[in-house]
Amino acid sequence: FHRAESISPQRDLQEEATCPVCLEYFTEPVTLECGHNFCRACINQCWEGSNTAASCPQCRETVQQKNLRRNRQLANVVEIAKRLSLQAAKGTGRDGVCGDHQETLKLFCEEDQTPICVICRESRAHHAHTVIPIQEAKQSEIGRQKIVSEFQQLRQFLEEQERLLLAQLEKLHEAIVKIQNKNVSKLSEQISRLSELISEMEGKCQKPASEFLQVRLSEKHPISPHREGRAPES
Repeated sequence: FHRAESISPQRDLQEEATCPVCLEYFTEPVTLECGHNFCRACINQCWEGSNTAASCPQCRETVQQKNLRRNRQLANVVEIAKRLSLQAAKGTGRDGVCGDHQETLKLFCEEDQTPICVICRESRAHHAHTVIPIQEAKQSEIGRQKIVSEFQQLRQFLEEQERLLLAQLEKLHEAIVKIQNKNVSKLSEQISRLSELISEMEGKCQKPASEFLQVRLSEKHPISPHREGRAPES
């Protein structure tokens, strides 16, 4: 009983937002001189072939075609009714019952991403949409979630591998820099020794030849301390 009371105001709102010609939610609602409302396309279709005067499809009162007035307030009501209908469909979807028609939700509208019943399927709101069995939609969603989960796991694995490789690369870089610094230090020492040797050789080359030869001879034949200072024998 309480459920029927909660649904009744929603149904009343849906009836107010429904065109009496197409029995769907108003699309660009207009008001006739008699006060009745219709979709602009529906009333134009009803009056097709008539030039000036025409009758209201609901009360048959004669009205002027040029006096159609756009009903913005009713258009707002239609939007509210649509949102309530969508919320009801999602809310009752757990029970598998359509909030609009009290029919089992056997289908799924891919455009609106919501479960619908067979009556919703034939409505103007869904007849041009892609509709699949709800079980197929559930399996598709399960498959999608599985793919997303696997992708997230793969992404985490790749990010971890990237961190490990970067750490190894940093260690390798540090080792290379250390070896380079060590080699540079050795080369610097060798260059320094070679520079000293070159300077020494250049210094010797600048001395007189006699002095250079004397130095060389003294290096080859050093004077014995026993012979130094002795007179020659007769």
